[in-house]
Amino acid sequence: MNRYSRDQIAARVAEDIHEGAYVNLGIGLPTKVANYLPSDREVFLHSENGLLGMGPAPAPGEEDEDLINAGKQPVTLLTGGAYFHHGDSFAMMRGGHLDVCVLGAFQVSSKGDLANWHTGAPDAIPAVGGAMDLAIGAKQVFVMMDHQTKTGESKIVRQCSYPLTGVACVNRIYTDLAVLDVTPQGLAVREMAPGLTFAELQAVTDAELLAPQDKEQA
Repeated sequence: MNRYSRDQIAARVAEDIHEGAYVNLGIGLPTKVANYLPSDREVFLHSENGLLGMGPAPAPGEEDEDLINAGKQPVTLLTGGAYFHHGDSFAMMRGGHLDVCVLGAFQVSSKGDLANWHTGAPDAIPAVGGAMDLAIGAKQVFVMMDHQTKTGESKIVRQCSYPLTGVACVNRIYTDLAVLDVTPQGLAVREMAPGLTFAELQAVTDAELLAPQDKEQA
């Protein structure tokens, strides 16, 4: 089965981030999106630990241990960028000032419910961070994740079995197999990996999918 690489997923997400957007990239896979934002498109990257206007990763040897993102990775600050109090950063998130947030997930339901902070396992370390604030505060919520777990279980489900981060908050899902829109009618297939049929995609997806409008993809 053909699958998109993680870099291809990141590049696809970057395509949907519009000029002038204020964007928070979640810890992990979402940070890759920064590498694919077009140089001629002005996008303001926000980090919940108190940064706005983040630039690319610093060159080796030029890291500043006091300038990091929420994932504790060294970053740079673009001209005009700023850093500020953690509380102010969360006020931006909760106040609806972010256009887009890109988050990873353990599960997303057919209604756009998001579970990304705890698997419910007794030995799992809970790590909610600012995900709840982002999921509710951002104008659009994009999720990047593998379509299935390492054991082959669908991460796109009828109903989340893990503790929820947010209810009906996800707008679009990007996986290694497809791009899906969360609509009032259900999960609509927007794009699929090359060579993948709708029947094959549905077979590995727990939630019911709406076939793409382009019949050639089905």
